Formats: sequence, structure tokens, C-alpha cells
Amino acid sequence: MADATPAARLVPEEGRVGSGTVPTTVEGDLPDGLLEAFDAYERALAADDQAALAAAFESTATVMRADAGGLLVGHDAITAFRGRRGSGPVRRVVECHVRVLDADTALVVSVNAAASGGRGVVTQLWRRESGAGSRGARPWRIASAQVQAPPPAIDRRVWRVVGEPLVPGSRAGDATGTAPPALSGETVAVKDVFAVAGHAIGAGVPARLAGATPESRHAAAVQHLLDAGADLRGIAQTDEFAYSIAGRNSAYGTPPNPAVPGAISGGSTSGPAAAVALGQASIGLGTDTGGSLRVPASYQGLWGLRTTHGAVDRAGLLPLAPSFDTVGWLTRDVDTLRRAAEASLPPADQVSVESSYVVDPALLSPVTPEVRAEFGRAVDEATAAGRMRRPEQVVLGDVARLFELFRVLQAFEAWQSDGGWITSHPGELAPDVASRFAFGATISPRRAEEARVALGHERRRLESLLDGRVLLLPSASSAAPPLGATPAEVDAVRSATLGLTCVAGVLGAPAVSAPVLEVPLASGRSAPVGLCLVGPRGADLFLLDLAATWAT
Repeated sequence: MADATPAARLVPEEGRVGSGTVPTTVEGDLPDGLLEAFDAYERALAADDQAALAAAFESTATVMRADAGGLLVGHDAITAFRGRRGSGPVRRVVECHVRVLDADTALVVSVNAAASGGRGVVTQLWRRESGAGSRGARPWRIASAQVQAPPPAIDRRVWRVVGEPLVPGSRAGDATGTAPPALSGETVAVKDVFAVAGHAIGAGVPARLAGATPESRHAAAVQHLLDAGADLRGIAQTDEFAYSIAGRNSAYGTPPNPAVPGAISGGSTSGPAAAVALGQASIGLGTDTGGSLRVPASYQGLWGLRTTHGAVDRAGLLPLAPSFDTVGWLTRDVDTLRRAAEASLPPADQVSVESSYVVDPALLSPVTPEVRAEFGRAVDEATAAGRMRRPEQVVLGDVARLFELFRVLQAFEAWQSDGGWITSHPGELAPDVASRFAFGATISPRRAEEARVALGHERRRLESLLDGRVLLLPSASSAAPPLGATPAEVDAVRSATLGLTCVAGVLGAPAVSAPVLEVPLASGRSAPVGLCLVGPRGADLFLLDLAATWAT
């Protein structure tokens, strides 16, 4: 039996419809007003008419818009995205294919030519608004849109430079006929604070990159991964001078967060985290001073390990605050993370400890109610399932004072590391980063030394209190904040999160962020939050094995 569906027909040039668009093919009877609405949307996009763009989408909680950055659901989320993005792309429609589903519903697929080159494809489901009145008087709205933009050669928000590979890893196993190296087949995104031979360190600041000379050799942490067979895919972006945990960069932009589209990525190991989450690398090599690795892991649903302070050779690493700077990695699975750690940590320095947990309820006071509830649920579930004994409650003491001591010494050392360059290059940093360095400039050596001595006392007190046990806490105080969050909102989240992350920094201890928590969002969707395990110094690999049990 013949198919009763009418074939798509070509529409000649003289068949121009509406205010300008000529449909290339049409299937069905073209409804009145559809192409006029399509043209109005394209004009609003070119003019960055925010009101018209918002009106073009159905004002519902179920309307959708998707692109390479992920799926946005709900009119509020789509409107917020438009406001953040600024002016739309300069483009012209070169093809328009219409498939009429019924008198009030149509699928429109258009091909556009961007002024910057390439071709993009937009697929839209248009529906005539319901209600009283004739069909011609009821406006058309977009119910769903899928945007495929011309792909960039390199997403500058994620990568500074990339290759296939940029630096190949060791192939020793191939030459000898023995088993391949442990990381053979893995690819690495390196945070732009590590030396890569032949490339300068930019530290997320274009002006610094412009004045820097290429490095003569790889950083030790980079060489470890290359020796283990991993290929270096490229150098990934970081927050300016790695002095942030938000993932925002005023010069290069905010890397996407594929786990929570429309939210910040977390930093300062932001570029490597996004590269791993996007599937563009399997290992992100980063640093963690005050949470710079654990926070992006938490926000993007990744595994992350902050290593014991000093456990991985920091030669070739641009310092921020040497008293706290550590090397670490981000991956999509715990097995890859463990292999990266084994390739980089001296095995003789590793220790095992008893699988005994503690919690401090006071640490949960600054976290959101959703994170607090999910953390409690995970602990209760693990206890009920017999995977662990109920964690003992401890009192770590005045964590606010601990954070203030940490903040003072970190800022002082950051100014010692980068203050000279900042003084000679005024105006090159974003206001929030510049204000942190400005605070560091006010701290006297005497005040810094007092903070250092006090932190030493606090470390010994905390070590005695924990007594080799593993501290459980959330990796961040909330799920990833929206890109549209105000600077004040982001700073409030930053302060609350640093109250959690500074504990491992003060202890100089390893900390694993395991992507096993999930919290609801106002949109009805959910977002990842990391469960953090902080263990004794030297227990990095043991802590990874312990964290892996939470994923079962």
C-alpha cells in the first residue's frame, strides 16, 4: 500500500512566503503566519532584542532549548541564558525545511551561514498559541529548539592550545613487546600553570602569556603522566593566576559545565575539568590550594583527588601559595584516577589506615539545605547497608577562625608569588581576583608568620582529634551556581565552600571528591555534588579505594 504522507515539495524562488524566508522544501499545507514568526525570530536574534526573543518561546516550564552546552528546560532558564550570552551570531538563513504536523504545529529545520564561516543547523518545533480567536490571530511560539552552531576549531573557554596529541606519551611497551604503560590510551588536559616544554605558562592571564618565555622542560607532574604512557592532549584554561574556585575568567570566558548547563564550571582547575567532563580528555591535571580541584569535580560530577601536600613533585609548577599548593587529577571514573595517582605518587610514601569515619555536624551549617539532606541520606544509606559503621561525631572547633588563618597566609603567599607582576601590569585582572591580591598586599610578614604558627598548632590539634580516621563532608556548599549569579552571590558560595575545603589545606592531607551525591534544582532537574573524604597524610591511594566503595 502506498504511503499516504505527502512528499516534501520544492518551493521555487517566486514562491517567497512571509517577510523574506523562502522554504526550500515543505511537507503539508504551510500554515498562515508560521514563516513570519520564524523571520521575526531571526531578526530579533540579529538585533539581540531580548524581549522579542523571550516572547518567541512558549512561556512554560517545559519549553526546551539545547545546544553543545547542554539542555535548558523552562522559559526562565532560556531567558537567563539569552541575557548572559549577549548579542547573537551574525548569520543568514540559506535553507529552510518545513514539515507541517497539523494546522497548529510544525517542525522547521533551517541551515544558516555564519558571518564567521561554516554552517549551522537549527531545528525548531513551532506551535500556535492556544486560546480564543481565529488561527491567524494566534501567535506562533517555539516549543523546542536544537541549535547546532558551526563547530570552533578550539573552544577557547576550555583550551589554550591543543593537539592530536600536543605531546605523545611513552610507547616503551610497544618497543619491548611487554605490556603497555599503565596510562596508554589516556589523554591529558594540563592546567595552564604547569610547564610544558616549548610552551609558555599563561596562568589564565593573556598579558602574562604574552610576556612569558617558552619552558625548556616539562613539569615533573606532566612528565610522570607522559612516562606512564598518557598523551598530552593540550594546555587547558584556568582562573586568573588560579586564585578562584568559580571557574570564571574575564579574558577567556567560563568553561561549560555539561553536567549542569547554564551553571558555572568551578575552578581554578576549570579548563581541565570541562575537558574531561566533555569527553575531550580522560585525565585533567590540576592543582588544589583551597579547593581548586575538588570544587570543579563536585560541580561537574567528576572524580577528583587532591594529593598529600608535597607528595607529588611540584617542580615546574607556577606557585600560588606554596604552603597549600598540591597536585591532583580529575577523571570520569575512579579506576583512571587511581592509575594516574599510582603513576605519580612514590609508592614508598603511601600508607594504609583503618576504615573509620567521623563527621562534624557544624561543618554542615553553611551548606544549602539540599546538600545537607543529601549528605545525611548518603551516610544513613551506607550505614543501613552495612558498608560502614555509623560515623562518630567530632567537634573540629572554630572552623571560621581556621579559614581566616588559611585565608591570611594564602593571600600573603599569593602576593609574594605574583605581586610583582601585578604591580607592573595594573588593570589586567578581573575585579574579584584583583581584590584578593590587594588583600594579600596589605598583610605584613609578621602577620603572615603569626598565621603560619597558629596554623601549625591547628594542624597538630586536628590530627590528634581525627586520630587517623577519615573525615566525611560535602565537597562544596552547594551545587554549581547559575552563570547569571551576581558577584555577591558567587562570593557568598565561595566563602561557604572554602569553609569546607580549607580543612584539608590546613592538614596538608589528601582529599577525594566522589560524584555520589545529587541534589534537586528549582527547575525540577538535579545536579551533582561531591562527597569528600579527607584522610591522613600519605593515605592517597587508600583513600581512593575507600571512596570507590561509595560508588557501588
